[in-house]
Amino acid sequence: MQANKWTIKVPGKLMVAGEFAVLIPNHHLAVTAVNRFVYATIEDSGHRKLTLEDYQLNNLSWDYANGEVTIQSADERLSFVKEAMEVTCTYLAEAGVEIDDFNLAVRSELDDASGVKYGLGSSAAVVVAIVTAIMVRFTKDEPDKDIIFKLAALAHVNIQGSGSGADIAASVYGGILQYSSFQAEWLLQASKNVSSIHELLEMDWVYLSIKRLTLPATVSFCVGWTGKPASTTQLVSRILELKDDNPRAFEAFLLKSEQAVHTLLTGMEEENQELLFKGVKANREALATVGNKADVSIETALLGTLCDLADALGGAGKPSGAGGGDCGIAFMPSKRQAEQLFASWEKAGIKPLALTSHPEGAAIEAS
Repeated sequence: MQANKWTIKVPGKLMVAGEFAVLIPNHHLAVTAVNRFVYATIEDSGHRKLTLEDYQLNNLSWDYANGEVTIQSADERLSFVKEAMEVTCTYLAEAGVEIDDFNLAVRSELDDASGVKYGLGSSAAVVVAIVTAIMVRFTKDEPDKDIIFKLAALAHVNIQGSGSGADIAASVYGGILQYSSFQAEWLLQASKNVSSIHELLEMDWVYLSIKRLTLPATVSFCVGWTGKPASTTQLVSRILELKDDNPRAFEAFLLKSEQAVHTLLTGMEEENQELLFKGVKANREALATVGNKADVSIETALLGTLCDLADALGGAGKPSGAGGGDCGIAFMPSKRQAEQLFASWEKAGIKPLALTSHPEGAAIEAS
């Protein structure tokens, strides 16, 4: 008898607009899933083995007992994996599901083959892939995406202690999303005040909102890599310090960011190129201003060049995510202008990436 086997395909993400502001309750961000993926393969087995191809960790023994996952390795890079397995297995065990043996293997194509990280949300996508794979294994069906999102968000925040969850949302739901965060502090506190994960998932996550958007058909979405990885955690810490050090500047940033994101979102909803580009440029300006106030370089020189070249060709560019390196994005009014932009970027030492907005979130890959 052939063992059951499933492969889950999960997209990475890029932030579109609203970075930093999304960490404050009721402020919105736009995020997109992208067409690079994490894969998790789960199969029935007489053993309990875990393989993480990208870390060259193969056939590690694992176990689940008394609400806890143990893995036969002290490698710190397994923290997100262990937590994703533990949260999901506990959720299922609460419902009376017996956690029997399975093998799980995870591989990622989010980063470059050379090991260069593009900032596409690898830890979030890995967590989503593991949660989805285990849920599929025990429910034998496409699981509810809202449940996947909340389980993955809980696992990710339990390890990271912070974060908006926008990367989780992009990986779960796919497409371009309008998003406001559940707020990590709220989730951590709420998880302490409940008796089960089921109870936590059934609560009203008061700050959370997720709405699907569509890019106007005529607009081309472009992504460029500046060749310098960035530390999101450090940049976020510096920007949030401004909330106490210079509250007036921080409030001004929140207002500018919310107005910019609203303009951008309206441009998408109304398929209005002009409004979309106006919103992108306004968000770029808001990020640059708050970076200057906090004395951090959100828009590096090369990210500035990336954006300026897009603007010069009739489009609009901005840093993606926390900035300080990693990727910049641009929206161009036609495919021809997008091709011209790619050529200009290459001349400037910016690597165009073959990334597009991916319409689907975590899903069982057809065998």
